[in-house]
Amino acid sequence: MKKNDLIELTIEDIGTDGEGIGRYDNMTFFVKDAVIGDTVLAKIMKLKKNYGYARLVEIKEASPKRVEPRCLYARSCGGCQIQQMDYQSQLAFKQRKIRGNLIRLGGFAEEYIDDIMEPVVGMEEPYFYRNKAQFPIGRNAEGEIIAGFYAGRTHSIIANTDCILGVPVNKQVLETVLGFMRDYGVSAYDENTKKGLVRHVLIRYGFDTKEIMVCLVINGKRIPEETILAARLGEIEGMKSISVNVNRENTNVILGSTTRVIWGEPVIHDALYLRDTTDFKRVGKKTVYQISPECFYQVNPMQTEKLYSLVLDYAELTKEDIVWDLYCGIGTISLFLARSAKWVYGVEVVPQAIADAKENAKLNGISNVSFMVGKAEEVLIDKKESMQQPDVIVVDPPRKGCDGECLKTMLKVRPERIVYVSCDSATLARDLRVLCDGGYEIVKVRGVDQFGQTVHTETCVLLGRK
Repeated sequence: MKKNDLIELTIEDIGTDGEGIGRYDNMTFFVKDAVIGDTVLAKIMKLKKNYGYARLVEIKEASPKRVEPRCLYARSCGGCQIQQMDYQSQLAFKQRKIRGNLIRLGGFAEEYIDDIMEPVVGMEEPYFYRNKAQFPIGRNAEGEIIAGFYAGRTHSIIANTDCILGVPVNKQVLETVLGFMRDYGVSAYDENTKKGLVRHVLIRYGFDTKEIMVCLVINGKRIPEETILAARLGEIEGMKSISVNVNRENTNVILGSTTRVIWGEPVIHDALYLRDTTDFKRVGKKTVYQISPECFYQVNPMQTEKLYSLVLDYAELTKEDIVWDLYCGIGTISLFLARSAKWVYGVEVVPQAIADAKENAKLNGISNVSFMVGKAEEVLIDKKESMQQPDVIVVDPPRKGCDGECLKTMLKVRPERIVYVSCDSATLARDLRVLCDGGYEIVKVRGVDQFGQTVHTETCVLLGRK
């Protein structure tokens, strides 16, 4: 076999990144856009010693799990990796992915994981769920200004103003911005030359409040005729906040350090409701949050309600319990838990997030919380003497997982329960191994599908002290 050979494969499994897996001549091949049960013709693109990568050329026989993608750009865009799979198969894939990482990377016994793992929580509508979208701005081959998403593993922009994972108003916002740029000769940023002005358009939407935020990320101090742009965007129903963020760095980080409001308010608001974890129907009072351009706020509010309700259910709080919420962001989980606890301490490294968290506590009239700025591991070392001994620790770290010192400190203070929320089941498995070797055991595991049509999923884990 050699590169560019055509081979016929029957797809028998799906990899962690959503690629189909088949075997040919005793070698394993990974084929993007292939589904379990497909028989495909594929072209070999890269060969390693025992495996290779191939590009889908033709579907010879389609799998019963295959569906026609609703998006025209599903294969080329890097956003949706598994849109060609029916939704129940997507959920089954995510269940296997979490299970496989816990067994393979965490070293937990299959029987143990199968006994404690609950079915992944799916969506009622796995489209139009994102409350946040970041659209790069550039030019196509004809020199026209475009907005869209990057093609998979590249920074080539696929022109698309109407992503079916986002909210419909995104299209109106983007077409308004692009029209303004054409009318007034405003340039798009070019990553190759590092010249041009507008880099990204960030849009946030409050599902409960219907409020809209637009933030333009620019390679400069201001936008020409920005009052006209603000006036045009301000006519869109629900528009609440329009701002400009300055990022002049040669970086893949989207937002810079300075944001300036040019119209409306600096924040928008949204609300999350408690749900019954038996049927996931809404119950109880809502919690309101203010959202700034820079803050972290889960992108799928309907599923976030289910996820945070699971966290509360797993925490088994009483009015006598002390909670430490590490990597607390703008206090979304902290405030969700505070009504059921004696006191909640939230820790977060981003100062603006802590400022937002404090405002969110005021918005909801919640006074039994304290928020502190700093890395979780450093705050726990420096301030743990002034914090009450936790009965429960909740952690919701970034994709890289918990810092080693944070895990050590958690093991030192030995709360009764730890609830771990993760967006990457691989780093989750690694951290769970440390916690279980340190005297804890996994009681429950459940996935929550926050990111339909993609390979990503959230996982909620309850650990109890042995």
